[in-house]
Amino acid sequence: MNITTINPWQWQNNFGYAQAVEIKNNQGTLYCSGQAAMDADGNPVGGNMAEQLQLSLQNLEQVIQQAGYQPGNIVRLNFYTTSIPDFFAAYGSIVSWLQSHQVAPSSTLVQVTALAFPELAVEIEATVVR
Repeated sequence: MNITTINPWQWQNNFGYAQAVEIKNNQGTLYCSGQAAMDADGNPVGGNMAEQLQLSLQNLEQVIQQAGYQPGNIVRLNFYTTSIPDFFAAYGSIVSWLQSHQVAPSSTLVQVTALAFPELAVEIEATVVR
C-alpha cells in the first residue's frame, strides 16, 4: 500500500490532519460507523466533551482492531459535535491520539443540533485502509 499526503499549506499540521490522502495498492478498506461515548451494552455515557472524546476514540480503536486493521492506517476521520467550542477545548486529546498512532488523516468537523441520544456530544467516523 502506498499512502501519499497532500498538503498545499502547513497550517493544518497544527491540528493533526491532512487536506487530502491518496491511497494506491491497498488490500482493503474499512468504513466505520460513527463511534460515540457508548458502553458495551449500547447505552450512552454522559460526561464532558473530553470524557466523551476519550471513550469515542477507545470505541473506534476497538472496532478498527476487531476488523484486523490498524488505527495508524486511518485515512479519513470525521467529527460530528453538538458544540464546536467544547470540541476545540478538548481537541488536544485528539491530537495526542493521532500522534500516538502516527497518523494525519483527512478530516471534517461538523456541528449538528443533536446526535442519536441527547446525552451525546460527539461522534467520530473513520475510513481505514490495509
